[in-house]
Amino acid sequence: MKFIIVFAALFALALAAPADVEIVRSESEVGPESFKYVSETSDGSKTEAEGKLNYVGTEQEAIAVRGSYSFVADDGQTYTVTYVADENGFQPQGAHLPVGPEA
Repeated sequence: MKFIIVFAALFALALAAPADVEIVRSESEVGPESFKYVSETSDGSKTEAEGKLNYVGTEQEAIAVRGSYSFVADDGQTYTVTYVADENGFQPQGAHLPVGPEA
């Protein structure tokens, strides 16, 4: 399952890239209870993530992922998002993202 997620993410990245953009770095490790990948393209886009299966063997078994991605936008600025995705949902952070009120 984790292999499919990693493969789908890398495949989507390759499809989304313009034809003249090349993958300059692509590394991945996929294990039975974890995964890690890093990729970088010639246009300055970067992505990395690390996931781990938590609560193995219980009803609460779930994957937790930490990662980041960055890209150079049409305005020439590099935007970076770091995130955690776990049992509490997807939690992105970035200097360009709005921040909600404290709960």
